[in-house]
Amino acid sequence: MSGPELTVTLSGGSPSDAQKVVRALEPAFGPADELPADEHATVHTATFADGTADRPAGTPQGHLGHLSAPVTVTVQGTPNAVEAASDMLSRAFPLHDQGSASGDQEQERQLLLAP
Repeated sequence: MSGPELTVTLSGGSPSDAQKVVRALEPAFGPADELPADEHATVHTATFADGTADRPAGTPQGHLGHLSAPVTVTVQGTPNAVEAASDMLSRAFPLHDQGSASGDQEQERQLLLAP
């Protein structure tokens, strides 16, 4: 797969909630292209160019705090990247897997993160 290793789309919650979710993925993927910040956006997107090859999937950095509202997260990328992202998010927040779809070389999974 060329381009970003992982794309994350977030809806629900606040920009602060979206930032917490993105920061929870940084230990495995490095910094995102940019942190969500638009107060008027209803959907936030972040991409991670780094893969999981150079970074161990550890625990999220520090205490991220609780989300203010449920956040729906769609992660899309290689199967390994999607699995690593799901694992990292399940360590940081209460998580409900809402299903996945697989293609030839990439996977998409939808998750609901609870406050």
